[in-house]
Amino acid sequence: MSLERSTERAYALALDAKDPLRHYQAEFIIPSKSALTSSTLKSSVEANASGERCIYLCGNSLGLQPRRTASRVTAHLDAWATKGVHGHFQQLADSPLPHFIDTDEVAARGMAQVVGAMPSEVAVMETLTANLHLLLASFYTPTAERYKIIIEGKAFPSDHYAIESQIKYHHLDPQSAMIMIESASPNSPLLSIQDIYSAIEKHASSAALLLLPGIQFFTGQYFDIPKITAYAHSKGIIVGWDCAHAAGNVVLQLHEWDVDFAVWCTYKYLNAGPGSVAGLFVHEKHGKVNMDVEPKDGVPYRPRLCGWWGGDKSVRFNMDNRFIPIPGAGGFQVGNPSALALAPVIASLEVFNSTNMSAIEKKSKQLTGYLEWLLNQHIPELGSSQQSFIILTPSNPAERGAQLSLGLNAGLLDHVMQELIENGVVLDERKPDVIRVAPAPLFNSYLDVWQFVQIFQKALANAEQAKLTRLAVTS
Repeated sequence: MSLERSTERAYALALDAKDPLRHYQAEFIIPSKSALTSSTLKSSVEANASGERCIYLCGNSLGLQPRRTASRVTAHLDAWATKGVHGHFQQLADSPLPHFIDTDEVAARGMAQVVGAMPSEVAVMETLTANLHLLLASFYTPTAERYKIIIEGKAFPSDHYAIESQIKYHHLDPQSAMIMIESASPNSPLLSIQDIYSAIEKHASSAALLLLPGIQFFTGQYFDIPKITAYAHSKGIIVGWDCAHAAGNVVLQLHEWDVDFAVWCTYKYLNAGPGSVAGLFVHEKHGKVNMDVEPKDGVPYRPRLCGWWGGDKSVRFNMDNRFIPIPGAGGFQVGNPSALALAPVIASLEVFNSTNMSAIEKKSKQLTGYLEWLLNQHIPELGSSQQSFIILTPSNPAERGAQLSLGLNAGLLDHVMQELIENGVVLDERKPDVIRVAPAPLFNSYLDVWQFVQIFQKALANAEQAKLTRLAVTS
């Protein structure tokens, strides 16, 4: 029996009672309101033990800590303390972690389930931008005819810098070699698929590579990865995706969609901690290794920047300086990954792999849809003088993930953010007038969403009144 939609608190509680993923909230440590304002680490920990939980809607920026993370980190530290160098190869029967030498492989297997890839197509290593540079070193091979890289005009700055610097590294001019896609609509920050197709078509004969975000960080727009990839491929263009806001947020099928390469971080929806080890994907067709190939017939493996950890494990310690890469994404590894840093990644992946991305995405669509519906109940008719905000994110659930970006009227942001903080709501802002609200399905509830909307509505009203007061004083 379906429930009739209501703006009442009881309806949110009823949705939570029916939620098949509701028990996952207990897998995470949710900061208390008093802990957020505590000024010392000791007082923060004490306050978090018993205080009222905050409303944390910022998983798109930094996910919450899984409860099991501390035990996984401790397990690694204990193994290192008691085994020293032997911890590389000695598996401990009661440890939740593999021995050090295999930590990256275990993380890659768990990550492959999240991004829709074969385990051999995934490596968990480095940081997102470092991985992007490593992959561009292999996939961006400009020629006199094909030398351009197509990106979005509002790309995340680190992607922009990486592309710009790669072009300069090849002694090319970003003014001519860096093609930035802009929206055809002056009134919308969203890119239509036709905007993207048009840019690809216009530069089809001179473009070497296309790099786009799976989900745009500012608007929350989810691009049609399979269609765009197929279209670019039809023009002979290599396609890479920045999945920082997509991994752990939406269902991805990177292998099936024939994506050439992808990169992502793990500290947002993947909840592995600030600056945690990132991930990369290389399609199996680009990861083949054949050391018996004759020089006249081609190269034994795709050119890349090499390091010893990308070498075949069976001969890695021979130290004969003959590099034989691991087939697949593992062959793009460079240095020895930190087993300590991988422990939180594995802890989070255990949570994800105990369910599946289809179930997570299903709840996410329902949760964000509920948020959108509640917000829409408080938006006056479009164009009304009483309208204080608009939803920038696409209304079509297929074109977004968990995040809704809200554009506020000028002059409201600081006051609204201050009231949200005072009421224990955690989300982020993008100056001058945007807040990003991202209910994460593993640790957020429908009640969280309902409470946020009540607080947000009051904060908006107070901000509008304060703005009128300021204007009256200065007029």
